[in-house]
Amino acid sequence: MLIKTTPSIPGSEITDEKLYVRRREFIRLMGGAAVAAGAAPWLQACSGDVSADFAGAAGPAVPPGQTALPNVKPGVVTTDEKLNAFEDITSYNNFYEFGLGKDDPQRNAGRLTTSPWKVKIDGHCGKPAEYHLEDLVRPHQLEERTYRLRCVEAWSMVIPWVGIPLGEIIKRAEPTSKATFVAFTTLHRPREMFGQNQPVLDWPYDEGLRMDEAMHPLTILSVGLYGKTLMNQNGAPIRLVVPWKYGFKSIKSIVRIEFVDRMPPTAWNKSNPGEYGFYSNVNPEVDHPRWTQATERRIGEFRRRPTLMFNGYGDQVASMYAGMDLRKNY
Repeated sequence: MLIKTTPSIPGSEITDEKLYVRRREFIRLMGGAAVAAGAAPWLQACSGDVSADFAGAAGPAVPPGQTALPNVKPGVVTTDEKLNAFEDITSYNNFYEFGLGKDDPQRNAGRLTTSPWKVKIDGHCGKPAEYHLEDLVRPHQLEERTYRLRCVEAWSMVIPWVGIPLGEIIKRAEPTSKATFVAFTTLHRPREMFGQNQPVLDWPYDEGLRMDEAMHPLTILSVGLYGKTLMNQNGAPIRLVVPWKYGFKSIKSIVRIEFVDRMPPTAWNKSNPGEYGFYSNVNPEVDHPRWTQATERRIGEFRRRPTLMFNGYGDQVASMYAGMDLRKNY
C-alpha cells in the first residue's frame, strides 16, 4: 500500500516570520492579477509575434508584453548547465513590492507602468544626467550572458540574461576619485507597487556595490532574458545582475545610480543587519542564522546540490576579496 507523507520543509523555504505576519495584508492590497506591462518604445519598435519563439523545451509561449531585443550579441558568457525554463524564471520570484509569495510578482506586477522610464545618474561624477531608458542603453551592444542566480534562501536558477556591462555606464558618467561605492535605488510608486504601502522594508528598496565590484566585467545591467525584454516580475525595465552575489544584490526596476564616497545603506542590511551584510557574496561556509548555505536546490529539481564558493565564479572574482575575513564581511 502506498502511504503518502508530508515532507519536512527546510527553513530556507519558509518566509521570515516578520514578513509572514504581514502577508494577509499584502493579499488584501494586491487584489487581482494583470498581464505584464509593455517595454519602452525603442524596444517595442522591434517587436513582432514573439510567442512562438518560446514554445517547446524552453517553456510555454511568452505572455503578452515581452518584445524582441535588437542586435543581441549571443553567447558572450555561457555555461554547460541546463537553463531554467521560461516558466520557472517568470513565476518564482522575490519582488516584495508586489507581494511576499514567490508567485505574487507574476500575478501582481502587471500593475507597474514601465514606459516611459528614466534613470538618474549622479553623485561624485563628472557627467551627471537623467536618461530615458532608450538613451541610456542605445549606445551599447546588448549581450547574452547566461549566469547562475542564487538566493540566500538556498534556491538557484540558470538564466540567459540580456544586458550591458555596468562598467560601460559608469565610464560614461566619469566618476571622480571620491566615488568608491555605487548606490542603486528602485522605483517608489506605491499606487502601482502596492507592497510599498506596508512596512516590510524601508522603501524605496536600495542596494550598493563597491566600485571594483560594479566595474567587474561580470556585473551587468539587464534589460532582458531569453532574448526578449524583462517581464515586470523580473525587474523590468532594467535591473542589476551580479552573479557571484546572493539574489538580493539583484536590485530591480532601477531609477537611480549614485556614486558615493562611503558604504551605502542597503535594504536587507537595514532590515536585519544580523542576518544580511553588505557584501552578500555566496559562501557555503557561512550559514544563514536559520538555515545552511552549504547546499542549494535548483528550481525545477528535487535533489539538493553543493553550493559553490562565489557561486562558481571564484576564478574571476575571488582576488577582489583577498585578505578579507569573509565571515565577518558576509
